[in-house]
Amino acid sequence: MLSIKDLHVSYGGIKALRGINVDVEDGKIVTLIGANGAGKSTLLRTISGLVKAESGSIDFNGTELTGLAVNKICSQGIALSPEGRRVFTDLSVEENLKIGAYLRSDKKEIEKDMEWVYELFPRLKERSWQFAGTLSGGEQQMLAVGRALMSRPKILMLDEPSLGLAPLVVQQIFEIIKTINKKGVTVLLIEQNANMALKIADVAYVIETGEIVLKGSGKELLENDTVKEAYLGKKK
Repeated sequence: MLSIKDLHVSYGGIKALRGINVDVEDGKIVTLIGANGAGKSTLLRTISGLVKAESGSIDFNGTELTGLAVNKICSQGIALSPEGRRVFTDLSVEENLKIGAYLRSDKKEIEKDMEWVYELFPRLKERSWQFAGTLSGGEQQMLAVGRALMSRPKILMLDEPSLGLAPLVVQQIFEIIKTINKKGVTVLLIEQNANMALKIADVAYVIETGEIVLKGSGKELLENDTVKEAYLGKKK
């Protein structure tokens, strides 16, 4: 389980996160929703070690993550599929996926996981030797998720997986997130498409200006009047 307690993060004197408390239980889909600049991506980047915490605790199954190097955090079983996909455009699909397994040495298991990723995303198998930069936005998002899965994570963190994608592709991505979760991978999802995110979430948090202002089940927040008006485009 991932447990974040009283987490504070500042950028150049500006408070990005103000005493964040979030728990991610094993096997669950947990989502954070909020406006641009609310601190969602900062939270994921801090968990993964890309941003240093000012104070607070990030505990993962008894190991304190604050202060650990990025590769050490990844080796604990935490993987991030970043906002904007960040695929290696001049490398093939297969090479991108293999990079996701760079901390692993179990070649036979890596091959099995590669096949699993290709089962999840048949389009990637069809384009395995194509340069990642020539893929569509949706295909690049599939590749970013597949690359993160290649580290065999216990927690998969997804930062805005639906951003800029056509509605049909968004539906496919969310179905795959549910499939990944059913395989035993815990998911921490950050998403501006609040409606889709809350529909699949076991637990949901609303973050505003670096603070958690609401917590509940995905269903509870879908029915919350404040959430409806602010994030779902529905009047009270």
